[in-house]
Amino acid sequence: MLRTCLTELLKIDYPIIQAPIGSASCPKLASAVSNAGGLGMLALSWRSMDEVREVVRETKQMTTKPFGVNLVLEWDQRDRLRICLEEGVKIISLFWGDPTPYVQQIHDAGALVIHTVGSAEEARIAVNAGVDVIVAQGWEAGGHVWGKIASMPLLPNVVDAVSPVPVVAAGGISDGRGIVSALALGASGVWMGTRFLSSEEAFVHPIYREKLFSASESGTTYSCLFDKGWENAPHRTIANSTVKRWEKEGCHRSGQRTGEGEVIAMTPDGRKITRYEDFIPLPEMTGDLEALALYAGQSVGLVRKTQPAREIISELVEETYQVFDELKRLM
Repeated sequence: MLRTCLTELLKIDYPIIQAPIGSASCPKLASAVSNAGGLGMLALSWRSMDEVREVVRETKQMTTKPFGVNLVLEWDQRDRLRICLEEGVKIISLFWGDPTPYVQQIHDAGALVIHTVGSAEEARIAVNAGVDVIVAQGWEAGGHVWGKIASMPLLPNVVDAVSPVPVVAAGGISDGRGIVSALALGASGVWMGTRFLSSEEAFVHPIYREKLFSASESGTTYSCLFDKGWENAPHRTIANSTVKRWEKEGCHRSGQRTGEGEVIAMTPDGRKITRYEDFIPLPEMTGDLEALALYAGQSVGLVRKTQPAREIISELVEETYQVFDELKRLM
């Protein structure tokens, strides 16, 4: 086991957290990661109240290990949080806003608060508000990106700002070398999304995985392009046909872009998905799925195959030990 103050606090075997990868997260993935010794996460920000309760209960049926839920604070999450706490969730991750109004409620229920930041100053404010674990998200991260500082300069500054509170490194990490690097910079664990998007359990269409495997480290774009449903929220996606056409035409703002309102995909239940919508390719969807939002971080160039989540965890741990051994030989 890889023991750090984070593993002790969260009661997990390895300091590896599966990032809450939006609609791609599901009970099957979160439970598989937790059963393998990491921390699985559910993204519940946009689910109905009934769905929140159902998803949490389903996950509890699939694992007796700790797992967490993530709530995006762009929207009022008090009702979803209440349901999660009623269902006994003990790890709550907050993102994209001020965690202060939620901390006491979470602590009163005997749960821990994780909060994602993009600067050392934000980390100090969050810890002063009572947050138990800080996630330092670097600019390299996939999905929605809160800050503008790369992981390597961000992480040690955040660690120094809030020590001894555990800090988790997010952004640009997909293998054991990244884990060792994060630990060397003072992190107590890592937060990985792009690597787990490739897992067998992730709730994504095969086309999404294919695009992950064919992308290079330079194949992502940071923008606010896929903004229908979440305005003014920077994110990193694979540079697909939608991104490339937008860049070629001059990176116009919303309201001036080619194809706005154009239906390009359909969900199994008949929902029409338009271009620039904050929506990823999910199983059984049809249409031009490659043109949808393909969230991925700059570590995507290291992701090359589909594996069960337990195998990903096992491989990451083995690689981490190998890197440690190689470093010892250099000393």
